[in-house]
Amino acid sequence: MKKTVLAFAFSTLTLGGCMTYDPYTGEEKTSNATMGSVIGAIGGAAVGAATSSKSDRGKGALIGAASGAAVGGGIGYYMDRQEAELRNKLEGSGVRVVRNGDQIDLVMPGNITFDVNQTTIKPSFSNTLESVALVLKEFDKTTIQIEGHTDSTGSRDYNQLLSERRAGSVRDFLLNQGIQAGRTRAVGYGPRYPIASNDTAAGREQNRRVELTLVPTQQ
Repeated sequence: MKKTVLAFAFSTLTLGGCMTYDPYTGEEKTSNATMGSVIGAIGGAAVGAATSSKSDRGKGALIGAASGAAVGGGIGYYMDRQEAELRNKLEGSGVRVVRNGDQIDLVMPGNITFDVNQTTIKPSFSNTLESVALVLKEFDKTTIQIEGHTDSTGSRDYNQLLSERRAGSVRDFLLNQGIQAGRTRAVGYGPRYPIASNDTAAGREQNRRVELTLVPTQQ
């Protein structure tokens, strides 16, 4: 049974178009769709073998591997396409696209999205958010969590409210672009989750941000 699983995983890697191009590093990398297929194949094979009779265990593993690969690869491929489209639309905008498994994070620095201590999106950033909305409408099988973050300067209560209002402004913008309200959730975290040191001006600038987290609606 182990040989069957390994053989199927190998064929998935060699026949499934296993590499994608990262426009930011200029390097090839294993696509998440391929990795999802391999993981799904192994998991599906284990289930197939466990639920089959002893004489049919090899056949059950193969069937399970095939179905697992289809499910795992389908989600990964969908998110691969969405990631590629977002990178294409947002290149040079200042928005970072970060991939983590089947999750995509869009990190929007506050200095390009909002003026200091303001919650109204800069007019100069509207075109970028419109591009984001176009991709989100095309790939509508994802949910969108919108998170506001601040640095630690000022009172905690003020920063909490500022982060909530900024996340709400981005959500309102996306809704006005036709994104369904049920797909979105806006939340503010204030200074609780810094990504850099608040001891330097450069670090505080990184911490003042809005992040969009995109995840598949069906796992």
